[in-house]
Amino acid sequence: MGVQLSKDSIDLGIVISDSEAALAFYRDLLGLEHVADTPMPAGMKGTMHRLLCGSSLIKLVKLDEVPEARPAKGGIAGATGYRYFTMIVDNLAEITGAVKAAGHKVRIDAAEIRPGVSISMVEDPDGNWVEFVQDNS
Repeated sequence: MGVQLSKDSIDLGIVISDSEAALAFYRDLLGLEHVADTPMPAGMKGTMHRLLCGSSLIKLVKLDEVPEARPAKGGIAGATGYRYFTMIVDNLAEITGAVKAAGHKVRIDAAEIRPGVSISMVEDPDGNWVEFVQDNS
């Protein structure tokens, strides 16, 4: 049977500890379009900051009571489950340098992984990994 998609992309929810820091990273540094702030649904208390990444929606969720647990350390190999998400970009070196210059951790510096395809991986303010891929093949 399979899922019958009505949108050609996914939406991603990221629980954050600090709205100001997360918006500075995703909206101001990465340049995602901030489209709305909405109250959390289903009886949860907090705010969802909604940002567009192409046709995907990145939902930064700031709960009134921040959970104690943090992302597992060690990047991709540190734990099972969702470990990173990928953005396909045209300015890999520029955005990786901007993230580094802003004081965020660059876990994998821009490097070619196969002919014409380069990646880098960075951390957001809460330690979540974001991968940038540039495909010039």
